[in-house]
Amino acid sequence: MTTQTLENRRPAPDAHAAKHLIFKLGEECYAIPVLKVREIIRLLEITPIPQMPTFILGVINLRGKIVPVLDLRIRFGLRGSQTTQSTCIVVVQVKTPKGHNIQMGLVVDGVQEVLNIHPGEIEETPKFGTRQTPEFLPGIAQVKGQVVALVDLDQVLPGESLEQITRTTPPP
Repeated sequence: MTTQTLENRRPAPDAHAAKHLIFKLGEECYAIPVLKVREIIRLLEITPIPQMPTFILGVINLRGKIVPVLDLRIRFGLRGSQTTQSTCIVVVQVKTPKGHNIQMGLVVDGVQEVLNIHPGEIEETPKFGTRQTPEFLPGIAQVKGQVVALVDLDQVLPGESLEQITRTTPPP
């Protein structure tokens, strides 16, 4: 086979591929767009805020800025697990229904890597039984032999929860 033939068999770089941060909740892998990630920090002390939904753990003081923190395990309806040395907070930027950008921390069991996910690798999240697929899980992909659920961060929190958070924390 000639070099030209080998090059023709390789997939062309896809301008639409997007980098995603792959993280774990239990044994399952999830992905969020890297462009939404602001930083990854160790687990800090979280100050609870009264009358928030159970998946909102409270807030942290991140270099003088108050950042709400939520537990994705609780939000996704998964069983809890113990905190390990891999447990961390992924600080992301989300958009509220009113168009404001806010930073939010996501407690995850560990961060794996950053991968390109091509649109052709993404499939619609399957519907199981009568229960509807959550709007915050728009698709799944098979990447490097593992199934990864894509997370739409702008949909993770219901609108009323985001409004509660934006009233509780000062804008950036």
